[in-house]
Amino acid sequence: MARRAQLTLALNAGAGNGAGVDWPGGRGLLMVDATFGGGNVALQQQSPSGAWLPLNAEGSTTAISLTANGTVNFVAPAGQIRAVITTATAVNAYAVGIPTNNAG
Repeated sequence: MARRAQLTLALNAGAGNGAGVDWPGGRGLLMVDATFGGGNVALQQQSPSGAWLPLNAEGSTTAISLTANGTVNFVAPAGQIRAVITTATAVNAYAVGIPTNNAG
């Protein structure tokens, strides 16, 4: 079985827009641990026109915005994704691919 992507979005980071990283497309899990202090960590994807747009939690119309250590599932097409950190410090954020079971 092929290993799915594990991308670092932030490593001991503070407030600001993270650099975009190449997401291969498909289901993923955003994993975040940080010192929040009222802040949040959001997940965005770049549109073909270059605009950064919020990604929604899988099966939801609510944009991803974690306010405490945790995880959230998402689905995104291939392209650039990034973490956007507001107020939080010591942020570690990762996007981990979730394999699709095609056995049948």
